[in-house]
Amino acid sequence: MDFLSAWIVSPSALPFLCLIWGTHAQQAFRSEPRNLTVRMGATAVLRCEVLRASGTVQWVKDGLLLGPQRSLPGFPRYSMIGNPTRGQYHLQIEKAQLEDDASYECQVGRSESSQAIISSTVWVNMLIPPSKPYFEVDMATPWTAGKKYVVTCIAPDAKPMAEITLYKDGVELTGVESFNMSGSKDKLLNTHAEVIVTALSSDNGRQLACNAKNPALFRPVETTMTMSVQFPPQPPVIVGLEREDVKAGRTLVLECVSHGGNPLATLHWTKNGEVLSTTWKKDVVAQKSISILYWKITPADNQAVLCCESVNLVSLSPLSVSRKITVLFEPAEVTLLGEFTTIEGQNLVLSCYTTSSNPPVQIRWWLGYKELNSSVATIEEGDNGGMITISNMTHVVSREDDGLQLTCEAFNKGTHFSKSQNAIINVYYPPLKVWLDTPPQDVPLRSGTTVHLICFSTGGNPPGTLTWFKNGKALSDALRQTSFDRGVARELVLVLTASDNMATYRCDATNKAKKTISAHTKLMVNFTAISMKISTKQEELRRGQMLTLECQSGSSNPKASISWSLGALRFQGVEQPPKRAQFGGVSVHSSLSLNLSSQHHNQRVICQAYSPVLAEGANTFFKLNVLYPPEFSPEQPTKVQVVENYMATIPLLVSANPEKVSCIWLHRREKLVKVGYLRYNWSDENALEIRNVTRNNAGVYTVKCSNDEGVNQTSIMLDVQYAPSVKAEKDPVLVNLGETADLICVADANPIISDMFFWKWLGEGEVEVGQETQEDKYGLLTIHNVTRAHAGLYQCTANNGIAPPATVDVQLIVQFKPEIQKGAQWRKVASRGDGTTTAEVVCWAEGIPRVDFSWEKNGVLMDFANHRYEEQTVSEGSFQTSTVRVINVSAALDYAVFSCTARNSLGEDKLDIQLVSTNHPDPPTSFRKVSVSHDSVTLEWIPSFNGGLQQRFRIRYRSDQSASFLYMDVFPPRASTFTVTGLKPVTTYNFSVNALNAIGESGYADNNAVLTITTMERPEEEVPDEERGYLTEVLTVVFGVLLVLNSLGCFFGLRWKKRQGQTGGKGGSVLSGKKNKEDGSSQSAVSNSNKYESREKINAAAQRTLLLDSGSESDSNVYESYAAESSHYYYPTGDYMPPLSPLPEETRRLDVTHLPLDAHSHLYEYVRDGGLYQDILASPLPSPPSLFDHRLPHQRNEWRSPTYPQQAAERARDVRQLQRDSDLPFELRGELV
Repeated sequence: MDFLSAWIVSPSALPFLCLIWGTHAQQAFRSEPRNLTVRMGATAVLRCEVLRASGTVQWVKDGLLLGPQRSLPGFPRYSMIGNPTRGQYHLQIEKAQLEDDASYECQVGRSESSQAIISSTVWVNMLIPPSKPYFEVDMATPWTAGKKYVVTCIAPDAKPMAEITLYKDGVELTGVESFNMSGSKDKLLNTHAEVIVTALSSDNGRQLACNAKNPALFRPVETTMTMSVQFPPQPPVIVGLEREDVKAGRTLVLECVSHGGNPLATLHWTKNGEVLSTTWKKDVVAQKSISILYWKITPADNQAVLCCESVNLVSLSPLSVSRKITVLFEPAEVTLLGEFTTIEGQNLVLSCYTTSSNPPVQIRWWLGYKELNSSVATIEEGDNGGMITISNMTHVVSREDDGLQLTCEAFNKGTHFSKSQNAIINVYYPPLKVWLDTPPQDVPLRSGTTVHLICFSTGGNPPGTLTWFKNGKALSDALRQTSFDRGVARELVLVLTASDNMATYRCDATNKAKKTISAHTKLMVNFTAISMKISTKQEELRRGQMLTLECQSGSSNPKASISWSLGALRFQGVEQPPKRAQFGGVSVHSSLSLNLSSQHHNQRVICQAYSPVLAEGANTFFKLNVLYPPEFSPEQPTKVQVVENYMATIPLLVSANPEKVSCIWLHRREKLVKVGYLRYNWSDENALEIRNVTRNNAGVYTVKCSNDEGVNQTSIMLDVQYAPSVKAEKDPVLVNLGETADLICVADANPIISDMFFWKWLGEGEVEVGQETQEDKYGLLTIHNVTRAHAGLYQCTANNGIAPPATVDVQLIVQFKPEIQKGAQWRKVASRGDGTTTAEVVCWAEGIPRVDFSWEKNGVLMDFANHRYEEQTVSEGSFQTSTVRVINVSAALDYAVFSCTARNSLGEDKLDIQLVSTNHPDPPTSFRKVSVSHDSVTLEWIPSFNGGLQQRFRIRYRSDQSASFLYMDVFPPRASTFTVTGLKPVTTYNFSVNALNAIGESGYADNNAVLTITTMERPEEEVPDEERGYLTEVLTVVFGVLLVLNSLGCFFGLRWKKRQGQTGGKGGSVLSGKKNKEDGSSQSAVSNSNKYESREKINAAAQRTLLLDSGSESDSNVYESYAAESSHYYYPTGDYMPPLSPLPEETRRLDVTHLPLDAHSHLYEYVRDGGLYQDILASPLPSPPSLFDHRLPHQRNEWRSPTYPQQAAERARDVRQLQRDSDLPFELRGELV
């Protein structure tokens, strides 16, 4: 009944109920997709609208889920468009392609309130236009008129298939047959259209056209082809030959003309089957071929058949025209044969004949003025179809015939031709005797010696003529012949040479009677090699060839020895056995083989033949002209280093033969030019200079040098060194807890050196950075088995030795499933159940990605529509706090188990929190020893439930030699680590610890367990007497000052406690009065999360220490000096409240629901743009690890202080408070944690 009345009293909740009921209705399609036909490149939209969509909406393509994101990652042309609040999930496909031709479905996944639904399957039918059609016919070979040809046109890759139409010279062709074949991709078709075309001579130059179209085209695509048809020419004709008999010597100009034909005819002239001319020209306009023959007529052309032939590629046989020519010609020569000089009384036999002539001639003889009739004449066929006339004559000479002229005359009375040949008749008798005056033949003479040879002759008519011969060859350098009373003499002066060795010198005496008498002698001469010759069969010498040189020494007497030299090198060639040579000497032959290189160029190979007898030698050389392409010197650098912004000089050391070398510089396959570009410059030596070099100029520079022998190139690496710049390969880096994290930074630097990367942890505390490796320009930090302590900012520094180094920061985000704080103090919440107080049940969880909370009360999901329950979520980085405020706590209704579940994508965690009445605290747990010395013991424990009030701790201990216990209160009061000092060395003590609050105290930790510890021995230290006296004085003064300060502190502390006790009973009414005025309700002050209204007095410094204790780390001895001297309580003189700025995520009340600003914010938004923990570090709120954490390092993750999440909840509460707690009396202030 109370429930119904609550709804009646709150009519504003009815729309909310309708909304809740509506979300549980079945989801359905308002609009389903339909089949689409889309042209390639267009945008297709498949519509899908869903009513009451509660499940995940996805599109399916050919059975493949595209994903729930509206941007559809992995499908850059796909996206879901429309208004999602209206259930619009239209699939938009941009720039549609063939791959989009598929089936599609719109699917809505199952939800808690509705079954899954799937739309009907629709198809996107793509219209793909055909590619440009092409002919499949060989037009490289022209057609021949009269033949039939199959013309095929193909329109490739169309969908649907293309329609093809063929045209010849604009007229559509009939009889076209079409068929389809598979295209280059699935679903595409190639359309083939074939037609048979009979080639006509009139088709030459006309066009064939192929048009292709399909629905994807607005107008057909066309391709054309020009037909080339060949046909034979017409027969030729000869112009310019009027008659067939022509006189020799005349030049005829004849013209051969052939009309028509494709191609135009090829013309050539022949004479008796032999080609005279193959030159012709084409007149394309007149469509004829013309060949002009300039023919000078000779007797050889008599009876020749002149022919002109025309032919082209398609002529079945050549077409020709021919004419026979008759040539009239006279004999070219008249020849007189016979011996015209004879001895008196002998017969003179003579013959006279003419060359061929048309018509033939007659011959007659004359001696002086007398005609000789004793001749016989004959006529024979001659050359060129003419006739030869021959006449023979015999005559006995006498002394009177000497000096007379003999004439042979050829003549033709019809043509008035006459031509003669003449000769003189002579009669002689020879000389009588010849003798010589010379050196002896058996005495050797040295080459170069001068000797005299004299020849004498008598008798003869006319007188004899003396002639010197050497080895049968007449010598012209003999002295002039002289006469004496009985004859003639002639002297020969010789400077001996090699040719004189064993040479026969003969002197002949002769006259015109043709009878000779002679005398002869021989000389013996020693000589060096008369010649030296180096030869090779290779006309041109090139690098890499094997050159064989043959050295042939000329004749020498005696034999010479051959040696070779090349510069300073000496070689012994391959010598062959000597051979007999001219002038009676011997010749020596030697060969030498050289493997040519460019270093041999312009060097001389010397061959020497040495004669030991004469102590002389002959030599010659062969200059090597080795052709080789450009070669780069071994000293040519292959790498040039330069620092950025300086000038780089790349030298070029090249040689070549021929020496004319042309070089070009290339960089990145582009030719470098210096015209108009002032950065590049190169001198005549082709060295490249680059001014103000930048890293963009770095790389391989290739220089190509060429000459007539070839091309050679070399590459020079320009290494531009510059300081590094560095960037993160990925930032932030997300990794799950326990996995391996790879942080990568990429450097742009030169040089890339080893160990150039350095990683640094930028967070607080010490963290094992991980394994640093380097792969070329990548610096890699690998952290195995990542823990939450590894999360934070890392700095990568790159330094290659060129200033300045570069750095980049990389954020590491460690993702882990939610972890709820589950200490004993978190499992209970205490509050009075009289309906006047408000309790806050706090669930503090840490997790990445973002944690979502759900609450149950006694196993039933909590309904925050009830105005007595409010839930608020506060987020600070990875820390999430969900606080349930129970207003007007009722013992009957609210003393229950509240279950908090924190979950994210990696898992969930659960904590049961019991709401109970305020009571004394529970005993601490896990009491243990941290460290021990000779006079102190450090102890640690885990606090348990504080009973709803502030608690403190007390150490109880005694030695094994004492019967009573000593008690020491822990300072700061709520510290969980404490050092007991003032102990004796080597003494056994029993320790216990318990908790106290305003109501009472707990039992001792771990079921009254006793921790037994023995102190260590005192270390031995020797102190000089003078130093010991000085230290005693200093300690006395310090101890006195501390006693005075302690007394003053106790005095003022007792007075303050007394004054506060007088006002303590009034605190509740003051706060209740203020809240009644502000809120208009009877609720009491809001208590702290899982902590309750405490009236325990606490030192303000200690309270601040508690806050710091949950935020940082420090050594455990920070407060040792206080703890060692304190055996009583310290009471606060004020309170401390840090200025907090909570981040509420959601507050659920009966009347309104506050959502985050952006309902579609990404799961990781709160860790982006500054890192996972930057918001926490920037906030005045300290981070969760304790500044004064007395735990061991391996225990800090396990025993995490509860302070931070309670502070977060406190911050959320403080925003709603109209007055700071520090303004209230101490008893009414909220507890600071």
